[in-house]
Amino acid sequence: MSAAALDAFWETNTRSTLLLTRRCAQQRVAAEPGPTSRPGERLGRAAPSGTAAPSDPATAPKVVWMTSGQEAGPMSGEVAYATSKAALAGVTATVAAELLELGVVLNTVNPGPVNTGYLDPGTTDRPLAELEELRAATPFGRWGEPTDPARLIGWLVSPAGSWMVGQRLTTDGGFGLQ
Repeated sequence: MSAAALDAFWETNTRSTLLLTRRCAQQRVAAEPGPTSRPGERLGRAAPSGTAAPSDPATAPKVVWMTSGQEAGPMSGEVAYATSKAALAGVTATVAAELLELGVVLNTVNPGPVNTGYLDPGTTDRPLAELEELRAATPFGRWGEPTDPARLIGWLVSPAGSWMVGQRLTTDGGFGLQ
């Protein structure tokens, strides 16, 4: 861990997510804040785009952040990564409350150990024996696939999941129960 590693993970995982979410929120207000606004200032309770905030949560715009399993236990060797993702999990309720004033719904999802290529033998930077032991110990004996958390996210952004607001949800196939 170094200052450069901390900064890189913060910029990639946390700062970019917060700024992109802020841009989404700005699209919901009639006027963007002036150049003198400070980071973290509220956008205000202005009516989104000249209309009232949606009274039907099913039609509200949705934002889903991705975090990681840092709350379920230690992530050895991953301090910079875990810190950047923990920041998102920790600020979910605060940002969700502010976005809700604009009619935007935010939730955060921990997808669990999903293999997006970083766990493949040819691309991983981790010892293969260690990965195999960990995979074999998962409740279903496999890594998650991108479609596993995608089903939860699809539900969250659908009318059926529209009543979920400001939550941190985990979809890890029971991995965190070990």
